[in-house]
Amino acid sequence: MNIVIRVNDEIKEKMIEYYKDKKRDKEIPYVIFQAQEEDTVITMYTSGKVMFQGTSADVDASMWQNMGGEIEEAKSKKKEKNVDLKYYNCSSVGSDEVGTGDYFGPIVVTAAYVPKDKISFLEGLGIKDSKKMTDTTIQKVAPLIAKEIKYRSIILSNIEYNEKYSKEYNMNKIKSIMHNKALYQLITEEKPSYDYIIIDEFAKEHRYYEYIKECTNIQRNITFMTKAEDKNLAVACGSVISRYIFLKEFDKICDKLHIPLPKGASNLVDKAGEEIVSTYGEDKLKEVAKLNFANTERILKTMIY
Repeated sequence: MNIVIRVNDEIKEKMIEYYKDKKRDKEIPYVIFQAQEEDTVITMYTSGKVMFQGTSADVDASMWQNMGGEIEEAKSKKKEKNVDLKYYNCSSVGSDEVGTGDYFGPIVVTAAYVPKDKISFLEGLGIKDSKKMTDTTIQKVAPLIAKEIKYRSIILSNIEYNEKYSKEYNMNKIKSIMHNKALYQLITEEKPSYDYIIIDEFAKEHRYYEYIKECTNIQRNITFMTKAEDKNLAVACGSVISRYIFLKEFDKICDKLHIPLPKGASNLVDKAGEEIVSTYGEDKLKEVAKLNFANTERILKTMIY
């Protein structure tokens, strides 16, 4: 997957600082730097364009898009088919996550089982990747899905995330462990009859299994594919249910703080973070935010103690 965004001088300087310890030691004509973040290679050109290449390109690029970067080009030279009937017209188990690009709110992973005879029902509800559905629609249809299919959801709070995140436990490892847990629980407890187990490919297969090698129970025989939410309804259901749970948990945080929090990781998020620190103190961010995001540094830099 390739994603190219155009950035202004302000974002350019922030990226140079952010990736300074991850730069590759080689010089390329017309390139300011090239760095590697897990499965993503980041290349910044003198023209102001930045290319993200790899299975996690969309995740890494989204952080900078939320800060004002603009998508410049399509993601891949080869156009993928919107629907691969082999993985669509079947009984399947699929999992997907939400919350990884949001500064506030938890990470939620849901594994869902969609038998072939439920496909028409889900099509009637207009189920697809949650990123292509409005939150209002998701709040209406997710309870209907939950009544008709089997699923398991794993919620990682911000407190737990901040305790786990480290050089050894990066975002992809955390996601891998959560996906494995949700899939293993659903399959061992419900014993569904399925043709495929499918995960949207945020990491290469060998890296995924490397991430979860220390887990006690490991679910195997997984099919990894890009844009799986568009190709398989079980993954799409996992996406929709995860988003529904995320919204509920997000609203709880807003109600508890009495502050309307924005989603994503934009400058609006920084303003809300400043209000949280001003009202409740710096430690409150540990409860409601993902501290490794660049937002934290920006928020704390603006505070006067």
